[in-house]
Amino acid sequence: MESWEMRNGHVGPGSGVRSDSCAFFGGKINVASSRLELYQKAMASYAFWNNKGGVGKSFLSFVAACDYAHRNPNADVYVLDLCPQANVSEMLLGGGAAAAKPLAKLVRATPRATIAGYLEARLNSPFQMIPSVQQFICSPSTSNSDIPANLKLICGDNLLEIISEAIRQTSQLSIPVDAWKRVMNWLTDLIDGLRALSGVRDTLFILDCNPSFAVYTQLALAASDGVVVPFTADDSSRRGIENVIALLYGVGDEHTAAYARISFSKRAKEDGVKVPRLHAFISNRVTMYRGVASSAFMAASETIKKTLDKVHSKHRSLFANPKEAPSKSCFEVPDYHSACIVASTSGTPVHKLRAGPWSVGTERVQLNADPLTKYKKALQEVVDCL
Repeated sequence: MESWEMRNGHVGPGSGVRSDSCAFFGGKINVASSRLELYQKAMASYAFWNNKGGVGKSFLSFVAACDYAHRNPNADVYVLDLCPQANVSEMLLGGGAAAAKPLAKLVRATPRATIAGYLEARLNSPFQMIPSVQQFICSPSTSNSDIPANLKLICGDNLLEIISEAIRQTSQLSIPVDAWKRVMNWLTDLIDGLRALSGVRDTLFILDCNPSFAVYTQLALAASDGVVVPFTADDSSRRGIENVIALLYGVGDEHTAAYARISFSKRAKEDGVKVPRLHAFISNRVTMYRGVASSAFMAASETIKKTLDKVHSKHRSLFANPKEAPSKSCFEVPDYHSACIVASTSGTPVHKLRAGPWSVGTERVQLNADPLTKYKKALQEVVDCL
């Protein structure tokens, strides 16, 4: 398991990371920065989140996890489903009716083999990590053969919403004095436990978050290195992104500033709880016209990009790539509803979709080669940034 210094990016004396230089792959490089960069790349965790629902967070989490696991068979990919609706879990377990039986089995296990099962265990041991997390992991490939064997799932569970108030109250206890910090780190503890199980293998963690800023969403964000923010070209998405920035960092207009003293970001800073950086923005379901985004779509998304650039100009430290304006690096994923429906209802990773007819329930759906190829390419570019 990594040291505290490695997890928080500290190098130098006492950190266990040398700050000298040496020959590496035939060139002279800085060992501290290069080793830390390689380490972080191999052990990264990303929360897929927007404060607005319906922007494709769960589906993009599914795509990213499956494609990354497929392309990196020597790495372990863990999906943590922090949504009570368990949408990404349902897709991984086979989609639609096929997922019902394995999902029910996980929920009925003792203890529940779900994210809520782990959090229940922590409610019983709030300030000391439990001995093992093995019982909360499932392998979707055992019920859905299309899923890579190196992809593991901590399943979503509707109980998550029910126990959220108990989690919140535990974090507000006056003793120990650092109760809030310890509770906020529950999912960080889980990720550390999963990394320990993976041993020397690289790991990637995808956390699919509920739109609300409930306490379980806060736990997920505190456990993440970066936030991937999907959005659609509408004003509600812009407001959702503004809320992401206000809730995570206390940055916003004069109304937001009035509540900054009691914000999550202020408490996190005071108590030493890490807050993730804004890693990527995905313009999802882009309407295309003759191979490029339509003028109507471009007009609608321009306001969102201007909003991001304005925040970036004043608060670059919030971004994983502070040197580049967000508007220059937004990923654009075209709208291909048919492929999305086929993949999500059948539990088929996008990289396995083929052109031709597919059955969705009693309906026959045709996937055409050209739009499918463009859709796959756009999604692969998203995965490349992880």
